[in-house]
Amino acid sequence: MRGVNIRRESSFSRRKRVAFLKRVHVFISGRVQGVFFRATTHRAAIGFRLTGWVRNMPDGRVEALFEGNNEDVDKMLKWCHIGPPSAMVEKVIIEEEIFIGEFKDFHIR
Repeated sequence: MRGVNIRRESSFSRRKRVAFLKRVHVFISGRVQGVFFRATTHRAAIGFRLTGWVRNMPDGRVEALFEGNNEDVDKMLKWCHIGPPSAMVEKVIIEEEIFIGEFKDFHIR
């Protein structure tokens, strides 16, 4: 067809774009339940344009999964080491995973 410009993304440009994206699974220990950790994590993740989820665990930790660009995920990870004012974060375990773009938004489970 004349005058129609169809642009397809090459596999190289897709790999390059995905290389700037990150997925991390995080486990946060300390005084992190009953201090609005999930609510403030939700707000921070949205502010950093991340997708994923956060939830309380039965053992007293908070678990979260973040997906987004490297820089924003790194900012979120720094925030997780501090948390909201009433929290006392003792330990943050970070497991990097392969980015898959699984989520459309960030939510509290």
